[in-house]
Amino acid sequence: MSNSQFYRFEDDGVIPNNPFLDVILYPAIFKENPEEIEKVFNKHNWTNSWVNGVFDYHHYHSNTHEVLGVQSGFATLQLGGETGKALRIAKGDVVLLPAGTGHKKLEASSDFRVVGAYPGGVSHNLKTGKVEERPYVLEDIQNTPLPKTDPVFGAKGPVVDKWM
Repeated sequence: MSNSQFYRFEDDGVIPNNPFLDVILYPAIFKENPEEIEKVFNKHNWTNSWVNGVFDYHHYHSNTHEVLGVQSGFATLQLGGETGKALRIAKGDVVLLPAGTGHKKLEASSDFRVVGAYPGGVSHNLKTGKVEERPYVLEDIQNTPLPKTDPVFGAKGPVVDKWM
């Protein structure tokens, strides 16, 4: 946990991001056992999981937090909208996105695959920053409950320590 990295993004007028919670990156946390990612997420009640890639356009979920664990390959994601940060993630990395955090795939290896999951198995919505999405998405983000567990570490992880 000591090498976890934290990022916070401001509302850029298009992508709201999350004014209260940091993005958390766990570098190489599953480097030796990426096949275990989905099982660990699910064990810690981050469910409704899927395996695929990341959309190549800016999007976010206003009604839930999302965790992405890289099973194979690498990618560069743009987090936080156009004025955010390009972050390279690779096999074994996990990135936790608070509700409202924009994300977009800029580039990826041909074998890039991530496991995505949501606390309590929430069915996520898909928002792209359209004007008509405001102001209700801002209320959604503010009202999204904090997860009870960290998707990687359970009850003792950075989500519990940093977000609570």
